[in-house]
Amino acid sequence: MLYAIISEDVADSLENRLSVRPAHLKRLQELQDAGRLVLAGPHPSIDSDNPGAAGFTGSLVVAEFDSLTDAQQWADVDPYIDAGVYAKVTVKPFKKVFPQ
Repeated sequence: MLYAIISEDVADSLENRLSVRPAHLKRLQELQDAGRLVLAGPHPSIDSDNPGAAGFTGSLVVAEFDSLTDAQQWADVDPYIDAGVYAKVTVKPFKKVFPQ
């Protein structure tokens, strides 16, 4: 089943984000290589693909896991958590309707 992992950043998270971004991306690449990643990316703080110093307000990952527990366990060990980037992480079942 698919799960949405919705993360909200602490204020002024950019420096911490950048410091562990390679480790964060490595985990996402592993999901992609396993054919389990539907989409992933950050929420820019401003209306721009490249927000620069404005940074980001959070992230969204939609991926396949065997259970909600597995998705939560995966989310719980994200490098952004250890680095203090995320203030809150919500994991929910997700039903993809479009695109088909």
